[in-house]
Amino acid sequence: MMVFEINNDFVQVIGVISAILLLVSLRVKVASCDEYPAMHCRKHSAFLTDFGGVGDGKTCNTKAFQYAISNLSQYACDGGALLVVPPGKWLTGSFNLTSHFTLFLQKDAVILASQDESEWPHLPVLPSYGRGRDAPGGRFSSLIFGTNLTDVIITGYNGTIDGQGSYWWDKFHRGIGGNFNHCLIIPSFFTDSCNNTRIEDCYIVSGDDCVAIKSGWDEYGIKFGMPSQHIIIRRLTCISPDSAMIALGSEMSGGIEDVRVENITALNTQSAVRIKTGAGRGGYVKDIFVKGMSLNKMKYVFWMTGSYGSHPDTGFDPKALPNITAINYRDVRADHCKYSARLEGIPNDPFTGICISNVTITGGKKKLQWNCTHVGGVTSNVLPKPCKLLPEKKRTFDCPFPEDKLPIENVQLKTCCF
Repeated sequence: MMVFEINNDFVQVIGVISAILLLVSLRVKVASCDEYPAMHCRKHSAFLTDFGGVGDGKTCNTKAFQYAISNLSQYACDGGALLVVPPGKWLTGSFNLTSHFTLFLQKDAVILASQDESEWPHLPVLPSYGRGRDAPGGRFSSLIFGTNLTDVIITGYNGTIDGQGSYWWDKFHRGIGGNFNHCLIIPSFFTDSCNNTRIEDCYIVSGDDCVAIKSGWDEYGIKFGMPSQHIIIRRLTCISPDSAMIALGSEMSGGIEDVRVENITALNTQSAVRIKTGAGRGGYVKDIFVKGMSLNKMKYVFWMTGSYGSHPDTGFDPKALPNITAINYRDVRADHCKYSARLEGIPNDPFTGICISNVTITGGKKKLQWNCTHVGGVTSNVLPKPCKLLPEKKRTFDCPFPEDKLPIENVQLKTCCF
């Protein structure tokens, strides 16, 4: 299980892993200290410069990060450890996190992703995908990677993690890119087959979906059977001109359910909370709750797609139809938007239980604002007027949003210092 929790710009990864590595000398905490929020305060701390890091924006620090984290991992059972990234530009390739660990970016600290492909290890194919998502074979590791970890935090004083993605997008558009699935990619989040997850207070600029929630691909995801569920996303701001603020799917064959999204903002973004699937996926997307969206300069306010046709191989079952139901949106203000909605279910497998309430959309100049096929549901207090497949009830009501708390919401944060 992996849980990513973001609060005041930190990411927490929860799972299980352990390691025993070499000792290094660590800095002693003094009376004057920098504070940071955490589940657990770390007993040991060190700076990246203690391990040979150079923040000039040119020197590669991959080995410095790897050496620092591998050495600090020995303190997992002794109060954990904190690695401080000082002000500067720290060029690096991929590095793995460890359990009971905090990565702290000081003010004006920038982690820059290297564009040297030798700095990005190749990883095996995921059993829930069967092959690489965008090309055959394995996948590249992400910039900051973690799997099966417990109590891992990324935080700081508004430091920056810059993926320098233009190099990789150029390769992708020329048809020579690799695979980047099932990994934590900063600054966007790719959350696959995760349970009890919390993402809060994030500002993300991305060339793809700002947050993507997935759970396996076609027959491999169905067999693996590990859903993404019990997920909270709050106070997210996204800029993604060609993709979604939050995407559910299209690889959702293990299921996606109980996703709670609240008080989010998108600017100059293609769509808000989008559902993507297709025949052959199987699985389900259900019990999705969205409350409080502020949108500006969008192509689509609401977008659901049932026509995704990519498959890992010829072994998929075209009769494996997804169940898309109980999708709820409420309290939405959207300005300067091209279309209100594009909702496309699957013939003989309609998307049902759609609820949309208290929505005002302005700026749409296209005559057909609501394009709906193979969907069903209800609306209340929505402008412009929705399509006939989503009739407006005479009595005003709010679409549901859960009042109970998930276990991840009960995590109490302490104020720690180093």
